Amino acid sequence: MISKNKLKEYSQYKVVKFCDENGVFVVEGDKLAKEALASDYEIEAVCAIEAWFVENRTLIRKKVNPENIYEVAQADLERISGMKSPNRVWMLVKRKEFQTVNVLGNNLTVVLDKIQDPGNMGTIVRICDWFGIRNIVCSPDTASIYNSKVVQATMGGVFRINMEYTNLDTFIEGCLEEKIPVFGAVLGGENVYTATLPNKAVLIIGNESKGISQNLIDKITNKIQIPNIGGTCESLNASVATGILCSEFARRVAL
Repeated sequence: MISKNKLKEYSQYKVVKFCDENGVFVVEGDKLAKEALASDYEIEAVCAIEAWFVENRTLIRKKVNPENIYEVAQADLERISGMKSPNRVWMLVKRKEFQTVNVLGNNLTVVLDKIQDPGNMGTIVRICDWFGIRNIVCSPDTASIYNSKVVQATMGGVFRINMEYTNLDTFIEGCLEEKIPVFGAVLGGENVYTATLPNKAVLIIGNESKGISQNLIDKITNKIQIPNIGGTCESLNASVATGILCSEFARRVAL
């Protein structure tokens, strides 16, 4: 059983600031919980209904300290959950320290410049996971990978992607010193479907409304764009554009 004090404590993790202060993030739902158990992340606590524990008992025993496992009622889940419809299991997961991304060891590195919408951020991580892109570099003011809405939108990608939050000017300058081409999606750029796309590159994705920062545009070596064939919409959603661009890079490598 779980105590009222413990429920009160866990309910505080609905607040982002509380998660930040304690170096943890929340995982909810069957799919993400199983992804967490299969990962190398440390699980600090699990609250779930009886049926979920019965189905996943073996995984839980291997991964989580028994003292931090709580069988709870649906009403208890609703109290600690940040979701409108809590789904059987809630986990508290310890954050990892962000690692420095080694662009020399990867085909494509995605760089996010001020991506602020959690849905976009999570979807971009999911897209990179789908295409086997393992490294994402973010500006410090990009949405946190550990934001609960971002975590949900990644659909498990959060456990497989290497993230770095850093000064992008410095990072891009380092790429240029290593002769790594820097691509950016900007109006007036070369048609991505006819452009030469190398095996190793950096791809910058700009802010949802303002695009790529001017200081970074000046450092782009290869400006590309997705042609507006329909000629009606003004722009594409940041995550949609990322999906199209990553798909095209992946297609060239696969051929």
